[in-house]
Amino acid sequence: MPSRRWSLPALAVLALAVMAGCATLDAKQREWIFQPSDRAWGGAPSTEGMQDVWIAFDSRETGQAGRLHGLWLPAQRADAPVLLYLHGARWNVSGSSNRVRRMQSLGFSVLAVDYRGFGKSSAGLPSEATAAEDARAAWDWLARTYPERPRYIFGHSLGGAIAIDLARQVDDEQGTIVEGTFTSIPDVVSTFKWGWLPVSGLITQRFESVRKVAQIGSPLLVVHGSADRLIPPTLGQQLYEAAQEPKRFVLVEGGTHHDTNAVGLPQYREAVAALFRLR
Repeated sequence: MPSRRWSLPALAVLALAVMAGCATLDAKQREWIFQPSDRAWGGAPSTEGMQDVWIAFDSRETGQAGRLHGLWLPAQRADAPVLLYLHGARWNVSGSSNRVRRMQSLGFSVLAVDYRGFGKSSAGLPSEATAAEDARAAWDWLARTYPERPRYIFGHSLGGAIAIDLARQVDDEQGTIVEGTFTSIPDVVSTFKWGWLPVSGLITQRFESVRKVAQIGSPLLVVHGSADRLIPPTLGQQLYEAAQEPKRFVLVEGGTHHDTNAVGLPQYREAVAALFRLR
C-alpha cells in the first residue's frame, strides 16, 4: 500500500490526471497504489535456501506472454501443505523473505511470487486486473506441480486484496490468510487527513474486498496489528465481519503494518492450528 506521506501529492496527481484524461488517471493510480520496484525492503534480505521458480503464461489482459519470478521455500515434510504468498506494494518478493520463513515455520511449503512490474518478473505497470491474473497463474502452477497437497493462500497488505480476489474465484483452496489488509481502496483513502474530499468516484483501482470476501468458501484468517498506522485495524475488522464462517480475527497488540507477522507469530501458530486444523 502507498505510504501516507504521499497522500497530498497523490491528491494533486488525481486532480492533474482528471484534467489530462482517464488514461492518465488510471496509470497514475496504478503507479501510486503498486509502486512497482525491483528493490527489496531493507536492502537485500537473504534468500538462502529458497529456489527460483519461473512461471510462464499467456496474458489475456495484455495479449502478450508473461513470466513471473517466484521463490520456493519447501518445508521439511515432503507432504506439507503449500502456501501461495502474495506480497504488498513497493518492494519485490525478496523483501518478504523473512515473512516467508515465518510462514514456513508454521508448517507450510511456500511459493512467493512477484507480480509483473516487480523484481525479475515481466516488465509493465501492474493493475488490479493484471495482478489478479498473476496470482491465478501462480495458483495454477501450484495445482499442476503439487496436485496432491492441500493448498492455501496468504496475502499481506495490498496482497491481501489480491488473495481475497483469488480465493473467491477458485474452489480448490483449503484456507486463506490475510494480514494488514483493507475493505477497499476508497475506504483507505477516506482514512487520510484529506479523505473527506469527494475523490472516490475517480478511483479506478478499487480492490473492493469487502464485496468479494463473502464469496470465499473456505476458512478465512484475518490478522491485523493494533499499531498499524497505514491500514487502520478497523478496516481489517470490517473485512472480517463481511466474511462468512468459518473465520477468525486476530488482533496483534503492538503490531505495526510491517512487523505484525513477527510480533504475532505465536498467535498465528495457534490460529492456523485451530482454524485450519494443521499441526
